[in-house]
This record gives sequence, C-alpha cells and structure tokens, in this order.
Amino acid sequence: MNHHQSLLPDEDLASTILSDLKRVVREYATAATESTCPEIRKLFTTLLDSTLQLQGQMFTVMQQNQMYNTSSPALRQEIDKQGRQYDQTLQKTYQFVQQRLSLPQQQPVYYTGQPPAGQLPFQQQPVPIHPTPVHYS
Repeated sequence: MNHHQSLLPDEDLASTILSDLKRVVREYATAATESTCPEIRKLFTTLLDSTLQLQGQMFTVMQQNQMYNTSSPALRQEIDKQGRQYDQTLQKTYQFVQQRLSLPQQQPVYYTGQPPAGQLPFQQQPVPIHPTPVHYS
C-alpha cells in the first residue's frame, strides 16, 4: 500500500479548500448576475447553490474538529463607528459621482439610516440638458 503524507497539516489543507470554495462562490455569483442568457444564468445559479452547500458542509466539519476559529465578538461601539465611517464615505462617493456625471441624485442607504452629522441629505435638483449651446466644428 502506498501511503502519501500531505505537505500541509489537515487544518491548513481544509482552510485552503474552504477559501477556494468561497472564491468560487464569488465567481459563480458574478457570472450569474452578469449573464444575459437565461440558460447560462440558470447554470451558474445551480453551480452557485451546490458550491454554497459544499462550502457550508466544509465549514461544519472544520468547526466540529476545532479547525475553524471564529473571531471574538465585535463591540457594538466599534460596529457603529465603522458604520458612521461607511456613511461618510458613501455620502462623499455619491456627491463625487453626481458632480462628475451630472446625474440625478438618489438617496443612498445609510448604515445609521440618516446622512452623516452636519451633512444634508441629497436633494433632487433638475439637471439641465445643455446649459450652454454646444457647437461642433
């Protein structure tokens, strides 16, 4: 009998497989959302579902064998702080895009449910089609 010893410990090998399954899930999700052909979309959706099931099974086995260490619970204050930072970044991003593209503004979805302190929510303003005549030569 030929016994082959792995170069990686079981925990490292399992973590690598779990990471690959997570990556494949992202790839299948992207492929499904970007498909224009219903049959291809259905194929990637089916592949996504089966890969999610396999990833869940792998996680369960790793957790049962103490191979998966979850992080410590986050403090509510830290989560709220990160949420407020996200809201500020979101507000700035929406303003930047609106200014550069002259698109009608939409109300972003804030983590805190409201715009960052000191900033007004977007106000819908009409966007002129051509404020000044455009001449091509």
